Amino acid sequence: MKLLFDLPTRDEQAFLAVCAEDEKRMYCVPYDFEGERRVSGFMVITDKRIYRILEGEVLDVWSLSEMSDFSVETFYGACGFYAKVRGNSTLLCRFISGRNLPRYSVLQNACDELATGKVRVVSSNEPERFCPKCGRPFVVHTKICPFCQSKKEIYKKLWGMTRGLRLMMLFPLVVAMIGMVIRFVVPAVQKIAINYYIYPQDNAAPSAVVETLRSLVGDVGMQFIVIVICIVTLDLFHRALGVVQSRLAAVSGNRFTRMLRALLFEKIQMLSMASIQNKSTGDLMGRINNDVAVVQNFITNLLPTYFAQLFSFVMALGLLVWLSPVMCLFIFIPLPIAVFCIVKFWSFMQKRNVRAWILDQRTNRGLQDVLNGIRVVKAYGNEEKAIDEFEYNTAKQSRQEESNAKLFDTLFPILGFVVHFGSYLIMMFGNVWLYQGSLDLGTLNQFNSYAGIVYEPLMQITAIPRNISAFITSLSKILEILEEEPEVSDIELPLDIRIEGDVEIKHVTFGYDSYNPVLKDINVSIKQGEMIGVVGHSGCGKTTLINLIMRLYDVTEGEIVIDDVNIKDISQNALRSQIGVVLQETHLFSGSIRDNIRYAKPHATSEEIIAAARMANAHDFIMSLPEGYNTMVGEKGYSLSGGERQRIAIARALIHDPRILILDEATAALDTETEKLIQDAITKVTKGRTTFAIAHRLSTLRNADKLLVLDHGRLAEFGTHTELLEKKGIYYKLVMAQHRATLAKQAGVEV
Repeated sequence: MKLLFDLPTRDEQAFLAVCAEDEKRMYCVPYDFEGERRVSGFMVITDKRIYRILEGEVLDVWSLSEMSDFSVETFYGACGFYAKVRGNSTLLCRFISGRNLPRYSVLQNACDELATGKVRVVSSNEPERFCPKCGRPFVVHTKICPFCQSKKEIYKKLWGMTRGLRLMMLFPLVVAMIGMVIRFVVPAVQKIAINYYIYPQDNAAPSAVVETLRSLVGDVGMQFIVIVICIVTLDLFHRALGVVQSRLAAVSGNRFTRMLRALLFEKIQMLSMASIQNKSTGDLMGRINNDVAVVQNFITNLLPTYFAQLFSFVMALGLLVWLSPVMCLFIFIPLPIAVFCIVKFWSFMQKRNVRAWILDQRTNRGLQDVLNGIRVVKAYGNEEKAIDEFEYNTAKQSRQEESNAKLFDTLFPILGFVVHFGSYLIMMFGNVWLYQGSLDLGTLNQFNSYAGIVYEPLMQITAIPRNISAFITSLSKILEILEEEPEVSDIELPLDIRIEGDVEIKHVTFGYDSYNPVLKDINVSIKQGEMIGVVGHSGCGKTTLINLIMRLYDVTEGEIVIDDVNIKDISQNALRSQIGVVLQETHLFSGSIRDNIRYAKPHATSEEIIAAARMANAHDFIMSLPEGYNTMVGEKGYSLSGGERQRIAIARALIHDPRILILDEATAALDTETEKLIQDAITKVTKGRTTFAIAHRLSTLRNADKLLVLDHGRLAEFGTHTELLEKKGIYYKLVMAQHRATLAKQAGVEV
């Protein structure tokens, strides 16, 4: 999110005229209201002062040393940025909530720091929602503005992506152009057949084609048969070209789709966790499936059609003017009215189509919610309610689509009549001129054929901009993913080391947004083979710490060192392939138990799979299943119990013999017997491995070598279980609180 805008020239000059030379510009953000009117002003924040600038004039200057307690207040349609100036609450500026509220929320914390003398540039990972150039909202879930993006750049990038497929993808376009030329040749041949053989005119001078035909074939009947054969041959050739075009388009389109989807999926796998979490699963799937399909359809189907129609429109108009300039005017008489009616019709239909799309989305969202939460629906006996809601949404959507279809089927033929009205004028005046002898029948037939070619693109004229816009948007969404730089990336020549297990966390500070650190100056050293219990209240940064060790995120300050090597210098593949992870929410892939265990080591032997399962105390329950290791677990493994899924996850983490093991709430929400089985498994698997274990049940961490206690993102305590109990600090209070809760539960007292 942008926090340092460029000032307009007048505002920049006004700012430079009043600011001191030693001031450092930190932030510059817009504000929108001055009194009761809309304006385009700016708030400039330096390391010493805050300036409010509007239309080339500095309206206010506040010294940060006299300010405190910055805050943002939300009103109806707008917000206010406040601070205490010399102890008095002061409104600094007002702004539109939707566009600038996230910026001022960041500045609120940044200004608090500056007011205390801490000069540090903060940033925000929150994506922009509005285009900085035109102010219009971006396409949902993207940073794409359809109005400001460079169409030329997008086409150049697309051209670069088609390398290796260009000839195959351009051939359907060439075939379409050849087919269109044939469409123009056929009426010319028909004219010859009519004027010289079907309805011959005595005074008509034979054309060069007829003279050639007469010299080759003497019999008139045979000449006519040759012409008919030519017409049939051209038609067959035209249809054969259509078959070739369709087949080539299918092959090239599918190859392009396969290539593009593979590139997208590969790039998504390479993106950092922060990038992926900013995008929904549905959005990413939509880019891989729907957006790629839109691009492929446009390139292989719509683009050749549009080029052919443009070519045919221009060529047909030229031929019509050449044949009869006067009759050509009849085509243009209804065109303005026809185009106006078509544009209005499509604009009207577009609103109704959007309404149908919204209802369709609402139905799909409701269906998705019910299917994802089917257990909750059944648990509360709300099946009938779910059915009623689905039928209501479906019926509403169906009525809208039915109404749209009826309206379209009624009005579209009327539009067709308006568009083709010129053909009736041609028919009327053409027959009059034909009767008068100033026009021959073949020319009239040829003229009608070319007029039909002219009318054909008109019915699609309003769909072309919409299809191009959809293509540009879809391609932009694809390119946005392909061109995104991962926040976590390997150095140019990363190390591929064998990890032993020494871990040092050196003065690490991290925040998902730099202005709001989750971890603050964590400094701790762990030796190879030690088991470290990570404890603390919810939200204190426990999971964030292990995410940093796995390098799912990069630290903001400080460094994490494994075996005296900064993890930024180790290749991500080498690092994570030597770390085993068991999470609280265990995810099993659809497939067999065997496939899920060997997911971390795809080429593991059956002996290795069984050994890992035995170590995780999973072998016995697996063998009790009807198909043993070949048992299919179903989607997300819901056919197994929580404890069974957890033990399979432990086996999966162990099969590649990790040097560092991470257990994130591995025994949470399990019954006592299952917890004991998993604890026994953990005791076996942690031997000889550096282990980080997060657990809310502190009793499960009694055997940990050291306990790392976090409090509001800081390292509060570090030591053994006994040492921390003797200190009677945060850990002692947590243990006592859980002990009292356990006693109360055993006594049947609600806590």
